[in-house]
Amino acid sequence: VARDVGTLYTAAKDRLDRGQYKISAALFDEVERQHPYSVWARRAQLMGAFAYYLDKNYTQAIQSAQRFLAVHPGNRDAPYAYYLIALSYYEQVSDVTRDQKITQQALDALGELNRRYPNTRYAADARLKIDLVRDHLAGKEMEVGRYYQVRGQWLASIMRFRIVIDQYETTTHTPEALMRLTESYLALGIKDEAKKSAAVLGANYPGTEWYERAYDLVRKHGEPVPVPALVAPAARPERDETPSPKPATDETD
Repeated sequence: VARDVGTLYTAAKDRLDRGQYKISAALFDEVERQHPYSVWARRAQLMGAFAYYLDKNYTQAIQSAQRFLAVHPGNRDAPYAYYLIALSYYEQVSDVTRDQKITQQALDALGELNRRYPNTRYAADARLKIDLVRDHLAGKEMEVGRYYQVRGQWLASIMRFRIVIDQYETTTHTPEALMRLTESYLALGIKDEAKKSAAVLGANYPGTEWYERAYDLVRKHGEPVPVPALVAPAARPERDETPSPKPATDETD
């Protein structure tokens, strides 16, 4: 049944405010369906995406926000639409033991937001989340590398730990990756590479459990303990404590 656009939009907003997100999203979609050429349709697209996000229907939230961007790419609320897309992927980031496709999609979406709108508050939150997602991806590589180590597949484990060192060097997993590289190289008899890994570990993470373990491994193999090789220390991401901001307004020009 066709309804006045203002009444329909107000009903959708009221349901949103009352926490009835699924009903709210459906009503915002109805605004767009019944009044596609009105200014209300543009507002409803973005608010509908927000309602789907709050309802944890992330797939629909992404689709609604993408539709908004396809029709209104230069709108002042475009940064928020990109943010909703990124958040919807981010909220689906799974445990490191599962497939990481969605994690990579989250990283890509957060990166796109940061590239397009680097000076917005949304990009500031995206940069923090990028660090956390990278840490998550590094954790997956570590989990697979340890799997190969347990099975004595040393070359395969080295490849995984090198990915952490080369691609995710600013994550919290770097010290362990260096220790496990030392361990894997020693298992293969590649002592020079083992000592190099231990030296880098000692330079950047002296006094840590991982350096102590690498130190002991090298010593037990009858090798001189390497002098720490000075390289730039890796930064560690902080815990994500930034709340997800709501839309600045549900009014658009």
